[in-house]
Amino acid sequence: MPRITDTMIERSAEFIWLTGSVLDQHRFALLAGGGNREAARAALDAHRTADGGFAFALEPDVKGPDPQPLAAMTALEILDEIGALDQSAGAGVCDWLARYTAPDGGVPDLLPTVSTYPRPPWVEASPQGRGGLLTTTRAVGMLLRHHVDHPWVEGATAFCRKAVDEITTSHPYEVYSVLAFLEHCPDRAWAAATAARIGALVREAPLVLLDPANPGGIATPPGYAEHEFSYACDYAGSPQSIAAEWFTGEELRTALDHLASGQRDDGGWPIHYRLWSPAIEQQARPRATIAALRILKAWEEEALQSWDDRSSRDDRSSRLASARGTAKKTAALHRHPHLDPAETGARGQDAQR
Repeated sequence: MPRITDTMIERSAEFIWLTGSVLDQHRFALLAGGGNREAARAALDAHRTADGGFAFALEPDVKGPDPQPLAAMTALEILDEIGALDQSAGAGVCDWLARYTAPDGGVPDLLPTVSTYPRPPWVEASPQGRGGLLTTTRAVGMLLRHHVDHPWVEGATAFCRKAVDEITTSHPYEVYSVLAFLEHCPDRAWAAATAARIGALVREAPLVLLDPANPGGIATPPGYAEHEFSYACDYAGSPQSIAAEWFTGEELRTALDHLASGQRDDGGWPIHYRLWSPAIEQQARPRATIAALRILKAWEEEALQSWDDRSSRDDRSSRLASARGTAKKTAALHRHPHLDPAETGARGQDAQR
């Protein structure tokens, strides 16, 4: 029996047409096999500011007309998704990011102007003297994927590699961003070894709920909602994801079945992070619904079986066991100050790879 059905898609469509923003409706139309890329790009451009940044609640938790690095990151993800991240579009975002880049080559997640407008009570501007790993790694990953040539990318890539090498503890949203960088970092040998180490960290912390029927088995990270868990398919959003090797076929099937069962009666998927305004759920659920559909479509059973045939469970277990040793050795050498989601509220728009 297919995990994603025509009925499921039809119910999702009804939900998106009823509740989605103009941008989300265009994104869904493209996902469903229709739509118009230029129209979707125009809807995204409505969030663009005069100086080349992005604002106007492109990120539901980040309000107001002043641009933020987190919103620029989200814009790059959407440009990637709709097939519109070319040299011109990417370089324009880089020009804006370069204005706010810290001495270490990274960009802060949020600027002080975030405090001027409605926001979650836990959201404050990030330290401006150093780059934010969550925003910088995901932005650079999108730019590397599309071979955007810009001076900002080189310095930001160096920042990302150094910061990722120093990771000893993390949280799910940060890992999603790190994965975007590892997926497209030019040094593939380093990326593969680092991904194995991060995967071992995710499993050991643990930062993944492998048994959705037993949510009491792990604690949610500091700053996350009580039932805000991450599952295998959140890290490995497709068979091509570098994080797919972190999990067995059985673990991925369990996560995908859980995701498919999450569709509500109205056709949309829920959000599980902390809510600070009744409006946020309506603004964020269409995005969560598109994200769920993208993962389920990417992991349709034939794709899952093909992936499972290519890499046996024993092989993955062996690689993870080796990576655990590396992770423990690295933990003894490094300490890294990580972004605290309780302080910034920074999550990112889709977080699936």
